[in-house]
Amino acid sequence: MTYQQIQVDLTDRIFTLTLNRPEKLNAWTPVMESEVLQALREADTDENVRVILLTGAGRGFCAGADMELLTSLHGDSQIARDYEMQLASAERSSQSTIRADFQKTYSYIPTISKPIIAALNGATVGLGLVISLYCDIRFASDQAKFGTAFARRGLIAEHGISWLLPRLVGISNALDLLYSARVIDSAEALNMGLVNRVFPHASFREDVRNYARELADLASPRSQRVIKRQVYEALFQGLGKAIDVANGEMIESFSSEDFKEGVAHFLEKRPPRFTGR
Repeated sequence: MTYQQIQVDLTDRIFTLTLNRPEKLNAWTPVMESEVLQALREADTDENVRVILLTGAGRGFCAGADMELLTSLHGDSQIARDYEMQLASAERSSQSTIRADFQKTYSYIPTISKPIIAALNGATVGLGLVISLYCDIRFASDQAKFGTAFARRGLIAEHGISWLLPRLVGISNALDLLYSARVIDSAEALNMGLVNRVFPHASFREDVRNYARELADLASPRSQRVIKRQVYEALFQGLGKAIDVANGEMIESFSSEDFKEGVAHFLEKRPPRFTGR
């Protein structure tokens, strides 16, 4: 498929989705939104894809919503209504088997069954920050910058960031970032738990791919798929329920091809050949 505002690449079973408006620091648009959704769904159903990388072209990851859209929303009630309908449409396209909490405009991202790594190569601000928080793992370049932006635009904590951010960095840090909308560097982001690791900018893409390659080559796709579902569902469960789910999944694992291969490759001291089944 040909895309206008993103690029995709599949190499070494790693699906790289690149936001591709570098002249605008990859500012988010409705076109980009629909293309990202389409690309992620296609990657999710492609058996050749083991890991998904989400990154940005040029100097930024995503500088937030395109300012032309924000400007048009003010003072034009029809455009505002159209934008509201677009968000609602994204929710209506959801699957009935998925928890309702993950059927919202951007909260569908955790329902993609494969690991999603956000490779934050530069500015990650506003809606760009929200998108990164819905990814499973966040790696940052040492030149990356982060900010919520909302309070300095007369806006609020958008798209579930009020739920996500405190779970990652704690309530006080979340309110600090949301109240002030100040920009922080990657070192502070790492210190508060906003990102998992920081890599030198010069080797950033290579370092991230090396990690992604380990996931693709050494870990069972079936295990990753089940673990991802367990972790996100457990956010809404008590401990007892999480244990019961794990016990059931463990029994299912014993009869899987990947469990058989996991034991065999360890005993035979060779690289694994997982099928995901």
